Amino acid sequence: MFSFRRKPSIPKPDNALPGRPHAIRTADTHFIHGTALKGPYADGAEIALFGLGCFWGAERKFWQIPGVTVTAVGYAGGHTPNATYDEVYSGRTGHTEAVLVVFDPKQVTYETLLKTFWESHDPTQGMRQGNDVGTQYRSAIYYTSEDQRRTAQASKTAYDAALKAKGLSPITTEIEPAPEFYFAEAHHQQYLAKNPEGYCGLGGTGVTCPIGTGVDT
Repeated sequence: MFSFRRKPSIPKPDNALPGRPHAIRTADTHFIHGTALKGPYADGAEIALFGLGCFWGAERKFWQIPGVTVTAVGYAGGHTPNATYDEVYSGRTGHTEAVLVVFDPKQVTYETLLKTFWESHDPTQGMRQGNDVGTQYRSAIYYTSEDQRRTAQASKTAYDAALKAKGLSPITTEIEPAPEFYFAEAHHQQYLAKNPEGYCGLGGTGVTCPIGTGVDT
């Protein structure tokens, strides 16, 4: 007997879970940096938002970058307000697991974050990352400015060409304006710092992303 699983798809707004009007409880401070998870953030700081599979391992990739002052995991790109992890996992919210990245542009460029994003996962897989299957694992870049949009699109074009040269499939990453970001539950924040042996299914393609990593002066 063969088992056929329906291809994951984002639910229509009318079919999504209703959620709730109030935010769910999360951590107050970053477990590693000690900074306020929800801000206020430092003057001049910028925000980036990415989805690249299971957010435990994805967040760790970014908090290790010098110049990144805050990271947080949560849910974005769907329909359900203030969703919980279980609701997102059900596939009935439309959200992807996302990482909020607060960074100092004088110390690290958005291009550097994009390079980390592209090389840390496989952006060709649609609604999955490896054995993690579902709409919540889809690849996404949510930009917070027009400059970010242009830079993200240019990096996608460059990386798409690099992947094609290696015989890999086209990129499926969505690039959209940053939607509402809903902070995940406290125990998910900086999970792999608290649980060093915890699960991380993140894996890249092994293809280098040909974009710059310098800091503008």
